[in-house]
Amino acid sequence: MGDQPAVKALVAYESMFGNTERVARAVAAGLRLEGCDTTVLDVSRAGAADLADVDLLVVGAPTHGFSLSRPATRRDAVRQGGRDVVIDIGMREWLDTLVTASRLPLVATFDTRVTKVRYLPASASRRAARILDDHGHQIVAAPTGFLVHAVPGPLEPHELDRAIAWGRGVATESWSRLTPAH
Repeated sequence: MGDQPAVKALVAYESMFGNTERVARAVAAGLRLEGCDTTVLDVSRAGAADLADVDLLVVGAPTHGFSLSRPATRRDAVRQGGRDVVIDIGMREWLDTLVTASRLPLVATFDTRVTKVRYLPASASRRAARILDDHGHQIVAAPTGFLVHAVPGPLEPHELDRAIAWGRGVATESWSRLTPAH
């Protein structure tokens, strides 16, 4: 991307079993391959995010009950073997904490979902996109789902490769939309 300033990207994720985290890190790798200065953030361990210096926000979460998780669905995931450090704060709650500057970052959303229900009428990525759109963010890619074999995983074969490719596509689209602004 030449002498242009790097697109500053933040990949924020919620992960109960580690699958969404693996996808988030693969998406971040794809963004970096396209020249984005990318940070990865686990929302369960983060406070409010200041997006003043962020050009692109990528959000990823597991689909719980056709949407973003809630404290009750996170407690249920812990009973199934998920990490117990993520009960209080999930993506839904973290999105409520976003602090934005006058210039809103572009956004893209993804989720993980169990293979047997791969075609969902609603999902975590669609709900996150709706929340961000309602706050005035411009969506740069269709909400996307990545498949896990069962609730605790593992990811289906080739999903990390697909996540890298998706990240590269998100980066390319972001570059094209941000170039006039830089």
